[in-house]
This record gives sequence, C-alpha cells and structure tokens, in this order.
Amino acid sequence: MGVVIPLEEKSAEAGIALLLGLVKADMDRVNAMILSRTGSDVTMIPEVANHLISSGGKRLRPMLTIATAALNNYKGEGQIKLAASVEFMHTATLLHDDVVDQSDMRRGKLAARMLWGNEASVLVGDFLLGQAFKMMVEVGSLTCLDILSSAAAVIAEGEVMQLSAAKDTATTEDAYLAVIRSKTAALFAAACEVGPALAGQSREHVEACRSYGMNLGVAFQLIDDALDYGGTSAKLGKNVGDDFREGKITLPVVLSFRRGSEEERNFWRRTLEKGDIQDGDLETALATMRKHRALDDTVERAKHYGAMARDALEIFPASDWKQAMLDVVDFCIARAH
Repeated sequence: MGVVIPLEEKSAEAGIALLLGLVKADMDRVNAMILSRTGSDVTMIPEVANHLISSGGKRLRPMLTIATAALNNYKGEGQIKLAASVEFMHTATLLHDDVVDQSDMRRGKLAARMLWGNEASVLVGDFLLGQAFKMMVEVGSLTCLDILSSAAAVIAEGEVMQLSAAKDTATTEDAYLAVIRSKTAALFAAACEVGPALAGQSREHVEACRSYGMNLGVAFQLIDDALDYGGTSAKLGKNVGDDFREGKITLPVVLSFRRGSEEERNFWRRTLEKGDIQDGDLETALATMRKHRALDDTVERAKHYGAMARDALEIFPASDWKQAMLDVVDFCIARAH
C-alpha cells in the first residue's frame, strides 16, 4: 500500500499560502463578524459557539467565498457576511454531527457535547444557523439566500441519508458518494457559488464555481476518509479509527467489503453492523484495507475529483485568485501524501 501520511502542519499551510495572503484583509473582517454575531445574553451560547469557532479550523469554506467573489470581479461588501454565514453553517453542522455520531473529540479538543451536553450543542447549532440566515438576508441577494438555504436543506438530507445507511455494509460506492455530496460537498459548492452570483456573473461562470466547489468537497471528504485509517490523531483532530469505532461506512470500508472474501465480509458485519469490536480489530481492519488497496484507491478517487475541480476553473483567465484556488485542490489532496 502507498503510505498515507499527513504533511506537517507548516508545509500543509504553505500549500495555501497564496490564498491566505490574498484573503487576509477580508478574512480579518469575517472573523470580527463571526465574533460579534456569537454574542448573546444567554451565557452558554457564546461559550459553546466560541469553543468550536476558536479551535483552529482553517476556515477554508469562507475563504473560498471570498476567493470566488474576487475571481469574478465583485467590488461590494456582501461577501463578508456571506462568508461568515458559510462558516456559521459549517460550525452548526459540526455541533450537530458530534451529537449524532456521539464523538468525543473535535479539532483536537473535547467536543462541545462532552462539556455542555447534547442538548446545548444542538440548540447552539440552531442559534448559529439562525444568525447565518439573518446575515444572508442583510446582504439583500435573493439568489444568494436561495443558494445557501437550499444547501442547508441538502446538508440535512445528507445527514439523514447517512443515518439510514449507518452500519449498513451493503452500502454501494454510488450510495456513499451521494451521501458525501449532500453532507460535505454541498456546502463547498454553495460557498463557491455565492461569489459569482453576488457579482452578477453569467450562468456559465456561476456553474463553473459551483462545479469547482462540489468536486473539491468530494475530494476533501475522501481524503478525510483515508486519513481516518492512515493518518495521525494530531492531524485529524480526533482519534485515528473513530469512523471504525462509530460504525461509519466510508469508502475504504465499501471497497474492502466489496473486494473481500466471505470471511472478511463477516468481519465487517461483526464490527460495523453489530458493533462487536474486540482488541486488535482496528489493526485487522487496516490490514484488510491494505490487502485490497482500499486506502490507495480512495486517494485515487479523490485525485479524480480534484482534477474535475481544476478543470472547472479553466474558463477563467490566469490570475492570482485562480492560482490560489488551484493550489487549494493540491492542498486538499496533499494531506494524504
């Protein structure tokens, strides 16, 4: 098996250095907006929200909103509130995800639910969604409101799809990809689509940015799937093998199950469907994945979607913004090298 080892944090950030430099001024404003909008007289709301918001996420999605607006020559101010809205939507889904998945860790820290409980995590997530929609309305673009509100509905559908497929080893690759398109890639797509929409760009340019975001989002999630088995806890911000312990059916499992012997399939049924995980089972899972090249092929699938993301930007002329967005594709894929 090709070794799946995450890059050092420093070199990984170097991969998006151009983007970080280009968006810095706007992202400073986005971060100030985020802090101001988490304020509440209800003390627990800013406590829970800021626990996750300040925990070191790269804010890739709002950066892409800033980038696509600039790529499409937008000259106004609306991208700031839309980028903050995108980050609030993302944070809300993380709060909700950790409750559904019963996760203990998030970004290297205890998950909010472990500190404040499931109820508080869900309700603060709802508060952040409410704030996101308020900011969308303030921007005054019905098109952008439609894009992001539609994404919110699709993400929720993806969560339910994942729940219904949970622990189901009969899940096909197509069914799994449908889940991650909804659950993960839909927000990437929307984050990239609102930029050109805000700029009043042609349908061709809007669709190109959406396609870039959708394919990037799929690639990003597939790399995460591979890293859960082949990465490190420090890089993941959670424990390696959490997907296995939580009974999640991800692409490495789908490929291993399809390609395996009946004995190997029974192993996946016992551990993931029945939740009967014994000492040494994670190592067995990893060995089975290596045997069937499941991690390598998951990374190869991610590279395929990354290539489609790059191709989507070909209608744009050369610029620093375009190069920065191409670098983001390389950055997402390079996490698995």
